[in-house]
Amino acid sequence: MTRTLVLGGTRSGKSIYAEKLAMASDKEVIYIATAQAGDAEMTARIARHRQQRNHAWITVEEPLALGTVIAKWSRPDRLILVDCLTIWLSNLLFIQEQAFPDVGEIIPPACFSEQRECFLYALKNAVGDVILVSNEIGMGVVPQGAISRWFVDEAGCLNQAVAASCERTVWVAAGLPLLLKG
Repeated sequence: MTRTLVLGGTRSGKSIYAEKLAMASDKEVIYIATAQAGDAEMTARIARHRQQRNHAWITVEEPLALGTVIAKWSRPDRLILVDCLTIWLSNLLFIQEQAFPDVGEIIPPACFSEQRECFLYALKNAVGDVILVSNEIGMGVVPQGAISRWFVDEAGCLNQAVAASCERTVWVAAGLPLLLKG
């Protein structure tokens, strides 16, 4: 069993790289998609991803309960591919508009910590291979707004926790993978 984190920026080639790893495994692939269609552009993006994805794979769409889905589908003869952790994180953090009652005051939804811990537990205890795709977003200018800084901080903490649980971590830039761990 191998857990692999594939990190990179937007349009870096990280998803394509993760999908190539999954295809090379010769295992049954369970593709867990975390995106939700909140507008026309995202609806089109999801449709494009569905069309491009390997049709032999089983696709599970889960925007929130990622740990539960990993635990349910994990088997030694399977590979789970999660795309992507930063979309999942934004789903959790912004699940309720009332999460930000006043400017400058950040109150995460009650389910955030619970879902994060459930996910990290499921990842640690998965009995099959797992590949996780995530954006590395904290390499630029520090965001000006409190909500944006909060999201960048939470994404960085999540990526660190996931990388610590993975045997392999790969950075992808311009479509080129660089092995960071493993």
